[in-house]
Amino acid sequence: MTPFSPITRADCEALDRQDPLGTLRTQFSIPPGLIYLDGNSLGVLPTAAAARVAQVVQQEWGQGLIRSWNSAGWMALSQRVGDKIARLVGAAPGELVVADSTSVNLFKVLSAALHLAGVTRHEPAPGADGEAAHSPRRDVIVSERSNFPTDLYIAQSLAQQHGARLELLEAEEIPARLSGARGQDVAVLTLTHVNYRTGHMHDMAALTAQAHAAGALTVWDLAHSAGALPVDLNTAGADFAVGCGYKYLNGGPGAPAFVWAHRRHVSSAWQPLAGWIGHAAPFEFTPDYRPAPGITRYLCGTPPVLSLAALECGVDTVLAAEPLGGMAALRTKSLALTRLFAELVQARCAGHGLRLVSPTDDAQRGSQVCLARDEGAYAIVQALIERGVIGDFRAPDVLRFGFTPLYIGHAEVWDAVEHLRQVLDGGAWREARFQQRQQVT
Repeated sequence: MTPFSPITRADCEALDRQDPLGTLRTQFSIPPGLIYLDGNSLGVLPTAAAARVAQVVQQEWGQGLIRSWNSAGWMALSQRVGDKIARLVGAAPGELVVADSTSVNLFKVLSAALHLAGVTRHEPAPGADGEAAHSPRRDVIVSERSNFPTDLYIAQSLAQQHGARLELLEAEEIPARLSGARGQDVAVLTLTHVNYRTGHMHDMAALTAQAHAAGALTVWDLAHSAGALPVDLNTAGADFAVGCGYKYLNGGPGAPAFVWAHRRHVSSAWQPLAGWIGHAAPFEFTPDYRPAPGITRYLCGTPPVLSLAALECGVDTVLAAEPLGGMAALRTKSLALTRLFAELVQARCAGHGLRLVSPTDDAQRGSQVCLARDEGAYAIVQALIERGVIGDFRAPDVLRFGFTPLYIGHAEVWDAVEHLRQVLDGGAWREARFQQRQQVT
């Protein structure tokens, strides 16, 4: 292998000039000279968001005050923004709402799935001879060992509450676990569609079909999918899904998340957080809970209006790609960017101990590229950040780079790899200031 890639920066500039999605970058406020490869952790600021939030603060809140719940449509925000996100993930209008955080929404839908699967804390019913019957109990939650920790913590908590068991497997072990007699005790399969550490993308339709064949339900976390690649929940036959508002949907730090339930399930189980906004008639103020019809029952507390207004601006930046080919066009560019980055790293950073963790197969890769290095991974990321190349680190050894096709170009990819090469060649990462761990990595 030659030490330098045959792909030149001029080649990358030519690709950017031909990019039909290039005009979408103007929707964002990006500091000059910054190469932002962390949109998979926090999307950049949409230029419309500051003015929109100011309008909500100064006019709707400042002037309209409580009247704005009606006059400014605040009560409908969760559903309105939800309908926009639904267009990005293969859901129908009225099937998805924005509420709470991804963790809280996962608690809701995983609880509902366990209820539908018949998982409750109880002893087996006695048999005819007075002894406990030994019919198999469907009480296992299956997930990926390297799933995002909050998903595993929520699943572990619910397993303890319901007397179920959480079983963690490697990705390649999951299909066999669902097959034949081995799958008879599985109640729920819960996975993040795109793995946060590797960028590996599960085959949602195939795994959902396998889970259903085993008699299990599926819960999908779309945190690293929604807004980055095509998702079709209804076509895949998924049962429940949640997702994040502040990554590829550009909703801002701490933006609310979303929750979806398939129409065949949405009215079959109560979600456990029976709050007043999920009531069928919140302003009747009755002492007993009566769930709202459809997905509205998955709301809980008062909608966070300021956050919802910012999130709507972020979602609109993704929907702006619809006339240009929509999610399919974004996916095509995303794959081109991630492929280019991996190839450039392999050619220009050879000999520095970097290992490609993300799949090379386009069909299995999300919109990120992850590299591993036995020594100095955190410090290398810090050295890059000082140079204006923003990625992030995931313990214990992963350098993670996200490629948001709405605002990243091919020349920026080339420049990012050049900075990485210089950091490695010069050993700048060994400097003491880059070794000091910050709270957020």
